[in-house]
Amino acid sequence: MPEPALYLVRHSLPAMDPATDPATWELGAGGRGAARRLREHLPASAMLVASPEPKAWQTLSITGNGLRRDRRLREVNRIEPFDDDFRDRRRRYVCGEALPGWEPRSEVASRFAAAVSEAQRQAGGRPVVLATHGMAMTVWLAQAIGLADPGAFWADLRLPDLLAVDLAGRAVGRVLHLT
Repeated sequence: MPEPALYLVRHSLPAMDPATDPATWELGAGGRGAARRLREHLPASAMLVASPEPKAWQTLSITGNGLRRDRRLREVNRIEPFDDDFRDRRRRYVCGEALPGWEPRSEVASRFAAAVSEAQRQAGGRPVVLATHGMAMTVWLAQAIGLADPGAFWADLRLPDLLAVDLAGRAVGRVLHLT
C-alpha cells in the first residue's frame, strides 16, 4: 500500500490563558514535548504547512524542516466565551448547528479545501502535512469525505493528533496521537 499523500496534524497542547485570544496561544511545555515526539512520525520529504496560529505552526516548526503558513488553515472564526460549555457548543457547531457570530461551515470547508489543493499542487507529489485545528479540520473532512459523525470525530481528536487522509477512498485514520 502506498504511503498516504495527505496528513493532518491537530496542534499540540497550548498554554491556555482566558485573558487572551486563543488564536494567540503558544504551546505549553507539555505541548512542545509532544511536538518533538511527533517529528519521528512525519514523512521526511513532506511539505509542511500550518495555520498561522502559534499553537499550530509551533507544533510543526519543532521538526526543523521548512514550514509555510497558510491563513486558510486557521480555526473557525467565532465569538465564543471562555467557559465550561465550550465542548458542547463546538460539538453542536461541527454537527451542523449555525451559531450566531460563528463562521459558516461552508466558508470554513471552502477555504480549507483551497489550502489543501494548493499545498498538494505545490508539493509536486511529495506528501503534505497540514497543522491545523480541530473544528476546521472536522468541518472540511465532513464535506471532503463525508464523516459519518462529525461530532464524535471531533470529540475523539487529541492534542496533538496525526491523521492520514485518503481523499479518493473517502477515509481518514489516526496514525498516532501524543499526549
